[in-house]
Amino acid sequence: MAAPPPLTDKEQAFLRALVEEDVRFLIVGLAAAALQGAPAVTQDVDLWIDSLSSPNFRRALKKLGIVYVEPTMQNPPLMVGEGAELFDLVVHMHGLESFDQEAVHAKKIAIGDVDVDVLPLERIIASKRATNRPKDRAILPVLEDTLRVLSRRGTDD
Repeated sequence: MAAPPPLTDKEQAFLRALVEEDVRFLIVGLAAAALQGAPAVTQDVDLWIDSLSSPNFRRALKKLGIVYVEPTMQNPPLMVGEGAELFDLVVHMHGLESFDQEAVHAKKIAIGDVDVDVLPLERIIASKRATNRPKDRAILPVLEDTLRVLSRRGTDD
């Protein structure tokens, strides 16, 4: 029996809507690392959206009744609505190139019946090193070990 997908039906519907509306996005952060086999746990899924002002992005949200809340000085951009609670919007990835340059090397990973683009593990490591917060330094050995194991298996390309 196959393992259930890591997201609920509504969360998968959210990702499906982004894909169907041709929204350019990458799953990044620890969720992306976990999707690639890292034994890491996170409470959210970080999405790096190419353009938060894209009509495609807004159309995907509208399709599901999700509201986009513009960032303010006190708050990052966010989404409100059923199915979007798990997702955080990322507007910048420390230590990485532009979205376009990083997206070229994205890995396609299936989440249920939705294929999504995921930032490769080596780029997640580069970003964690650049950010250099205590929590990033703490997880780096785990991510680096995972990358070594995957590299030995030949599954890192």
